Amino acid sequence: MKNLLASWQLWAVLSAAFAALTAIFAKVGVENVGSDFATFIRTIVILCAAGAILALTGQWQPLNSVSPRSYIFLVLSGLATGFSWLCYFRALKLGDAARVAPIDKLSVVLVAIFGVVFLGEKLAPQNWLGVALIAAGAILVALRF
Repeated sequence: MKNLLASWQLWAVLSAAFAALTAIFAKVGVENVGSDFATFIRTIVILCAAGAILALTGQWQPLNSVSPRSYIFLVLSGLATGFSWLCYFRALKLGDAARVAPIDKLSVVLVAIFGVVFLGEKLAPQNWLGVALIAAGAILVALRF
């Protein structure tokens, strides 16, 4: 069990499952609410949940234990997340969850490209095939025939 909890694969699958629930719950939640206000409510819930997890697990860190470089990139990541959520909720307000979510998951394709370009990561040809299939699949799911 301990090995399973240390597995990145388990946490990635759980992330995907919760992301799927996020889309479904959000689509219902934005039905009679402005998308930006819905994002605000979601953000408050996440802030409270993350704070509770830190408190319960004793993982609080002194603010000076974080390097300035880490702060810069965490702030940039937070801004990107916020803009992503605002755009995602707006898309859910306007479109079907089953078509919005796959387009949102094109982030997988962009992460692969950005990882190679900006982080110097390497992908094998079969990895690139997977990236291409994800892109093609997302587009095919989102199309209306």
